[in-house]
Amino acid sequence: MGIYPDLKLFIGGEWRDTPDHIPVLNPATEEELGRLPHARIEDLEDALAAAEEGFRIWRNTPPRARADLILRAAAIMRDRQEEIAQAITAEHGKPLAQARLEVIRGAEFFEWDAGEAMRVYGRVIPSAPGTSLSVHHHPVGVVAAFSPWNFPMSQPARKIAGALASGCSIILKAAEETPAGAIHIVRAFEEAGLPAGVLNLVFGTPSQISEFLIPQPSVRLVALTGSTQVGRHLTALAAQSDTRVLMELGGHAPVIVCEDTDVERAALSGAVRKMRNAGQVCTSPTRFFVHESIFDSFARIFTERAAATIVGNGVEPGVEMGPLANDRRVPVLTDLVQDAVAKGAELRTGGAACGDRGYFFQPTVLTHVPETAKIMQEEPFGPVAVLNPVRDLDEAITKANSVAYGLAGYAFTNRADYIARLVDEVEVGNFSVNTLEASLPETPFGGVKSSGYGREGGTEGLESYLTVRNVWHASNID
Repeated sequence: MGIYPDLKLFIGGEWRDTPDHIPVLNPATEEELGRLPHARIEDLEDALAAAEEGFRIWRNTPPRARADLILRAAAIMRDRQEEIAQAITAEHGKPLAQARLEVIRGAEFFEWDAGEAMRVYGRVIPSAPGTSLSVHHHPVGVVAAFSPWNFPMSQPARKIAGALASGCSIILKAAEETPAGAIHIVRAFEEAGLPAGVLNLVFGTPSQISEFLIPQPSVRLVALTGSTQVGRHLTALAAQSDTRVLMELGGHAPVIVCEDTDVERAALSGAVRKMRNAGQVCTSPTRFFVHESIFDSFARIFTERAAATIVGNGVEPGVEMGPLANDRRVPVLTDLVQDAVAKGAELRTGGAACGDRGYFFQPTVLTHVPETAKIMQEEPFGPVAVLNPVRDLDEAITKANSVAYGLAGYAFTNRADYIARLVDEVEVGNFSVNTLEASLPETPFGGVKSSGYGREGGTEGLESYLTVRNVWHASNID
């Protein structure tokens, strides 16, 4: 493995340590990688003061200069792809090939938003003689951002890219389990010449950090990728100070497999994608609703491919799935599987932890899972797939929409009439047909229902970071 980075906070352009530390563990070996400092209240006070000063500087930096600096930082990240990827694999467990792709994806978020920084257009509204009506956009202010552990680099990148491209400063609370990705991003911006205070990085007790930062008058946006439960809590905190929020929350993605599709292709791609990142993806395909005429073939091919997934330490050649990122997930998945089986589901493969050490869980396939099973409503966030037969498209759409979540959805079909209905009726923010890709930097990403609000990426990605100002200019005073 490469050298794991020195773990520190970054406040006001300087790296700092604190007396309080927690260990960061390799989830494949349970070995300690380093000790992460936790921010104290005085550190958070310093981060807030630094971000306030950084905002005054950055908001007045020309868009071209902001874009150029962001692109320099992205280029540094690309150059360090291997070093960053090895650190991500060490702390998260995902296969090294997937970690390399995540580094590039993170750089792409910065590259896209750098371009968007140059396209924050206003407009002129037709008006009466002697009057000018125009619309202007301004950066909202200091951003308090919270990123999760499942994508250590690309998730922090989304938040930082949107804030910096818009002219905001940001205090990022990254995940304590996987701090290296965010640290490498900050290093790149430090070397690219970002002014002190524009980007600040803290770690610590999540409740302490959120309860300190969110009520502050200068914090004007709270941006989170996380669970629906945490999103509701932070939204309630933000509401007390009338602070806007950008929430990308949980999912429980349905996959509708119609009778006209290529069964083998759909089953193989579904099994491979379900096990990617050990299923720890908010858009992971999880609830498969398969037409009854092809269900047996689909279930057989899917189960065989899932069972053949090569599980191991992400640094080993050929490994397709690493461990879960932390030990908390193992009993959660075990309970969901046992509950489903107790209520009548058929366990086709997997269903338990595996390995002598590390947080490994077997690729798992459940079929004929009753609606009363907890897994039908609770996102497993792990390598567990649910396969159920349906009679027709009506039943499939009804079951797809039967959960509180609406982040991503998928379908396999070649019928135009089916596609028209699916696009119109499946309640998700991101819908894909004949592919299990959910988003790109150039497309807007976000959910509906309990999966959040606001969008990241695409031309819509900067909207949450900007305020809209209407200007009415009368050239003659009555």
